[in-house]
Amino acid sequence: MAIEYRSQQTWRGMPLVHVAFGPRRLGIPRQPGHARGVIAVGDRAVGIVAVGAVALGVIAVGPIAIGLAAVGAVALGLVAAGAVAVGLVAVGAVAVGVVAIGAVAVGLARAIGGVTAGGGASR
Repeated sequence: MAIEYRSQQTWRGMPLVHVAFGPRRLGIPRQPGHARGVIAVGDRAVGIVAVGAVALGVIAVGPIAIGLAAVGAVALGLVAAGAVAVGLVAVGAVAVGVVAIGAVAVGLARAIGGVTAGGGASR
């Protein structure tokens, strides 16, 4: 069963809020569960603020998150926090970045954690 809400208000052609969850179906270009909007929530979400199993946005939250600020099990962004985090500033169990903080941290400028490597590494 698919669940979808799309606000009537738009910004630059995108709905302000789009919420979509649903089963995956092969061969359908715009599958239920793909949310695109300023605020997008769904199985796959793309927006300024994106929340979903796979999230892509300025602020992204989800198991797989990619954005300027990303929070998730796997996070990629300028500021990233998650089990595996890659970013300018990365915080996580495994963190890679210019500044990295984690159990295993690799940082170009600073690495802080249990096992560290990189410039300015410290424990």
